[in-house]
Amino acid sequence: MAWAKLTLMVAAGLLGLTSAQAQQSPMPDDIAWKLIEIGRTVDPVKTAAIYAPLQEKEPYQGVKVQRDVKYGPAERNLLDVFTPDANGGGPRPVLIFVHGGAFIGGNKRTTPDSPFYDNIMLWAVRHGYVGVNMAYRLAPKSPWPAAAEDIANAVQWVAANVPKSGGNPGRVFLMGHSAGAVHVASYVAHPEFYKVQGGGLAGAIMVSGIYDLTASPLGDPELAYFGSDPSRYQERSSFAGLQATALPLLIASAELDPPRFVEQFELLRQATCKRPSGCARAVMLPQHSHMSEVYSINTEDDRLTREIAEFMQSGK
Repeated sequence: MAWAKLTLMVAAGLLGLTSAQAQQSPMPDDIAWKLIEIGRTVDPVKTAAIYAPLQEKEPYQGVKVQRDVKYGPAERNLLDVFTPDANGGGPRPVLIFVHGGAFIGGNKRTTPDSPFYDNIMLWAVRHGYVGVNMAYRLAPKSPWPAAAEDIANAVQWVAANVPKSGGNPGRVFLMGHSAGAVHVASYVAHPEFYKVQGGGLAGAIMVSGIYDLTASPLGDPELAYFGSDPSRYQERSSFAGLQATALPLLIASAELDPPRFVEQFELLRQATCKRPSGCARAVMLPQHSHMSEVYSINTEDDRLTREIAEFMQSGK
């Protein structure tokens, strides 16, 4: 239809894409337009309404789920483990996911009947991995470095227990989105939190995070977690530690991310290229927004997950 083509051209122009690039995208025109209408804002409700109908509903065929497994002493130290009904083919790599929520909210499942973030775990199982979806303590009750400490406990739990679920403790990848990406970065960049030798990871994936707390003023949620003393921000940032680590890194952002996330993505992308181990794998997702980049996982739009799979397979 002429209207659909015009819409696609408008969306492509706003996103800096050529019409040919937009046409090659697996994102349907109507979804691309809805995301354009939402704009460069973080809107979980409207974005979930777009993607929930595309996701699987429980019970999940061929997938076994263990809910609310304790990995640490705190009330929110709970994780879900996703495995295939029938194990076989040797130990599987493990993907641990750390949710977002602006440091003061969020959970491993957005609501009890939500497909998010089960969708990431289902993608993991269906592509040969064990999925581990963790919750963690929140600010302001639990400020810095509570979430990084919780990740350390979760990684330690995985190292000790994932073989029982068919997972390979020597191939553990840690993935975070938004505030979760900040917490993943904090864990990777601060070895003092490690409870497993070398951090217990084969790689880290950070999707739309903040890495340099000194680059721009902090908002109220960030102040609730990192505190109000600017003299502490450099040491609490992950920026220097991510430049120093030899751990393979994948960083991603969305073209419709709020500008600060795009700026932080570019800062870290450039900084990691100064590492002796080389540049991080860097992915800018055309047409996507802050929430759609993860809500679209386990749909036909595989632009991010294709990168994740290649990264987990190659380690770079």
